[in-house]
Amino acid sequence: MQVRYILREGFSGFKRAKLSMFAAVITVSISLLLLSSFTILLINANSVIESLRDKVEMEAFLEDGLRNDEVEAIEKRVLAVTGVREVRFISKEEAARIFEEEFGEDIYRVLDFNPLPASVKIYLIDGYKTAAAAASVYDDVKQIRGVEDVIYRKALLEMLDQRAKTFLWGALGIGLFITISSIFLVANTIRLAIYAKRKIIQSMKLIGATRSFIRTPFIVEGLVQGCVGGLFASGVVFVLFNYLEQWLSVPMSDFVRVEVFAYGLIVGVGCLLGFLGSVLSIRRFIGESVVS
Repeated sequence: MQVRYILREGFSGFKRAKLSMFAAVITVSISLLLLSSFTILLINANSVIESLRDKVEMEAFLEDGLRNDEVEAIEKRVLAVTGVREVRFISKEEAARIFEEEFGEDIYRVLDFNPLPASVKIYLIDGYKTAAAAASVYDDVKQIRGVEDVIYRKALLEMLDQRAKTFLWGALGIGLFITISSIFLVANTIRLAIYAKRKIIQSMKLIGATRSFIRTPFIVEGLVQGCVGGLFASGVVFVLFNYLEQWLSVPMSDFVRVEVFAYGLIVGVGCLLGFLGSVLSIRRFIGESVVS
């Protein structure tokens, strides 16, 4: 009987205050739509940034005339540098083949000799594909005897670090604003429901009803608002991002790809917003007395 009463009262807002309930659900839906869309774009943009980081390689050019044992010793020392995952030796002959593949010219037809130096390709571990970390690896490798020069795409890493930081702070700011707005909207709707039932609440207190018995229907009402808003938002996200993924080109479609679990997460966040909003309103407006 108690559970039936709580559920009936929790869903009664759809009949009792249709307009405010509809406004709350729509606003929560819009908030979740904005929040989820921005989050999806942020996550996918971060994935693209990480894929660009994976393509950044470091190359150490070796001095001419080194013996095989000296080259092997350099490889071992480079591999021992903190942040280095793997190394690969490129001989002068292989460098000439790479030059021909990239530029379509045989180096021996242009010149009578091969001026390209032997080198060691350096692959970094994931945590060292940032500008600051790569710079530390660069300094360590540059000091190894037999290494003439070290090159890597420093400007690209610095740009990626800056963009990643901008995305992060932007996401935190916008996400916080949307979340707080949603919580206070649900709280305001629950407050109106509490005020409309203020006399009933007073009567229930007089006959000895517990606080949890009085508060639980309003928590259920907040959860219902959040859940319905989350379902609506996840449906819009599904339609919108599936359309965009088909419409955009292949490289750009990576920015709008949505994993299946994201839809359940949107509904879950909606329920959480509804719960927090109802709890906030209940703690503020259901105390020892309700204004008549």
